[in-house]
Amino acid sequence: MTDASAPADQVFLRRHNLAMVLRDLRDAGPRSRARIAADTGLNKATVSSLVAELAELGLVRDGDVERGGGVGRPGQTVEIDGRICGLGAEVNVDYVAVLVLDLRGEELSYVRTPLDVPRLGVEKTLDELAAAIAAAVDDAAAKGHEVAGITVGIPGMVETAPGVLRHAPNIGWREVRIADELAARLAGPGATIRVDNDANLSALAEYAVGTSAGTADLVYVTGETGVGGGIISDGVLLRGTEGYGGEIGHMPIGDPAHRCGCGKLGCWEASVGLAALLREVADKDDPVTDPSVDLEVRLAEMRRRAALGDGRTLRGIEAVGTSLGLGAAILVNLFNPRVIVLGGYFAALGEFFLPAMETELDKRVVAPARGGCRIELSALGFTAACRGGAHVALEAVFTDPAAVGMAAASSIPSPLPGGVA
Repeated sequence: MTDASAPADQVFLRRHNLAMVLRDLRDAGPRSRARIAADTGLNKATVSSLVAELAELGLVRDGDVERGGGVGRPGQTVEIDGRICGLGAEVNVDYVAVLVLDLRGEELSYVRTPLDVPRLGVEKTLDELAAAIAAAVDDAAAKGHEVAGITVGIPGMVETAPGVLRHAPNIGWREVRIADELAARLAGPGATIRVDNDANLSALAEYAVGTSAGTADLVYVTGETGVGGGIISDGVLLRGTEGYGGEIGHMPIGDPAHRCGCGKLGCWEASVGLAALLREVADKDDPVTDPSVDLEVRLAEMRRRAALGDGRTLRGIEAVGTSLGLGAAILVNLFNPRVIVLGGYFAALGEFFLPAMETELDKRVVAPARGGCRIELSALGFTAACRGGAHVALEAVFTDPAAVGMAAASSIPSPLPGGVA
């Protein structure tokens, strides 16, 4: 080791150790400095110094006195401080949404605003999104919290490192520098802004806090106007060569009579997306087709009709469920996941979809017993992409706590991690 490299190596080691201590508190809960030292293998003096630095950054604080029943004086515990937050935002066909989580994973706020995004266009929609983000940041600040990072989910092909949306057919956007546009609207330096595909963020949310949290082989299927997939294999989010993986809605297995939002005929999305369901269950003047009405309100009405045995509603759901099973069978044959998680409207109407879907799955999956795959309905609802975005923002803090002190000096977008911690 040369003299020149020694300081750099020491800084790297310090930052690594800060992250190790912070992650230990996240994973194991409040502990004394002595227990942190035992968990991490660091000596007690080093742990005390690291804890002091994390406290200065606003990331940890003293907790209760540890009651372990052991020999000697009880130790003062250290716990995660929730002042630092991550913000997740989402743009979709008929709404924008913003969610804020603190460092302990507790939700501070969630707001979803119905919008006809294709009609509004890029500029006005980003104006609305920036205003919603600014309001959430101000609300967090009023409660004594600081937003350290922002992650935006978009229903399309995203190049994550520069934060550029290449193509989102269902909202009609092409080549939009989302991160730069939002940074300009949010008036200069502030939290780092990241951008990713909404299905990827939803899959990360399910992996982090969903009903199948920690499942190393998981496929998340979005149920919106668009249909996308977030695929986690052996604990790593699969992105593909250019980061455009997961566009499962464009598998050519749909009804060739129906045109997809991408312009092609016969995409799976054209047979199972929200537009396909609405086409099956309602006329164009039916209130459930009105994008200005909150989607959960419309879905509640469809659930009511299905529960009452409305023939058209039930037939439409069965047709979509059968098509859903066909595509899901392909995913099971390709990836052999432990679980397929259905999100969005698929989850909201899941009890009505599942019989037809599972019948089709059993007919078409090659492996016995579906290769060990089960189907689950997401409990995260329409918050999944926002929640995943907030977790990505927070994961950056757990990966490099020292960067929190520099966050206020930079709004340059940085890439999402390639895997899941």
